Amino acid sequence: MTRLFRTVAASAAVLVLSSCAGESSEEPAETPSVSTSPSPSSTVNVPSSVELTEVGADLSFGDSATVIYEPTQKRGSVLEVTVKKAEQGSTKDFTGFILDDYTKKATPYYVDVTVENVGESNVGGVPVPVWGVDQTNTLLPPATFTTTFRRCPSEQLPKKFGGGESFSTCLVFFAPDKGTLKAVSFRPNQEFDPIEWTGEIATPEPKKKSKKQGKKKNNG
Repeated sequence: MTRLFRTVAASAAVLVLSSCAGESSEEPAETPSVSTSPSPSSTVNVPSSVELTEVGADLSFGDSATVIYEPTQKRGSVLEVTVKKAEQGSTKDFTGFILDDYTKKATPYYVDVTVENVGESNVGGVPVPVWGVDQTNTLLPPATFTTTFRRCPSEQLPKKFGGGESFSTCLVFFAPDKGTLKAVSFRPNQEFDPIEWTGEIATPEPKKKSKKQGKKKNNG
C-alpha cells in the first residue's frame, strides 16, 4: 500500500547550517533531480547477481535495501543502503552554529548510514538518498553544513562513487516543532512506494544531579 507523506516547507528542505566562526567557501550541493518513474528504471543495468528489495518493504535498523538510484536523468546505478542506527540529539549540540527559528524549535536526530555501489555506474557527488519521517508522516531532508559538524559529520556521496565502492556517514534530520523521528525512508520520487527502516532510537541519558559532598564543620 502506498504511504501518503507531506514534505517540509521549502525553507526547511534546503536547510543549511553554518558556523558562527565563519562560513566555508564551499557552496552547498544542489538537490539532484530524480527519475520520475515510480518503479525501478529499465535504463539502469542490474547485475545478474543482485536482487532488488521489493518496493514498500518495511525493514529494521541494521537491514540493507538494494535499490536503483538515478540522481540525474543521465546516470544511475544500483545501491545497497543500510540504515544502521538512529539517535536523538539536542539543539545544544549545535553551539557555535547559526540556527534559524525552524531549527531552534526542532528535534535533531543522527542517523548512521552505509551505502555500497553494487551497480556499474558512478553516482558520486550527490546526497545520500534517504529521508527522515516524523510522527506526522512529514518527509525530512538531511541537513547540509558549510562547516564540519563533529557530532554527526553529515556528508554527501564522494565525487567518485563507482561500482564496488562503499561509503559511511551520519545524517542529521530535524523533526519540526519538537517532533519525533518515526522512520527513515528511501523514496526517490513522489510516486515511489517507499522502503522504510524503523527501530529503537537511542535517547540522551538524563544528567545526574551532582551531590554536594563536604564535611560539616564542628562548631563545638
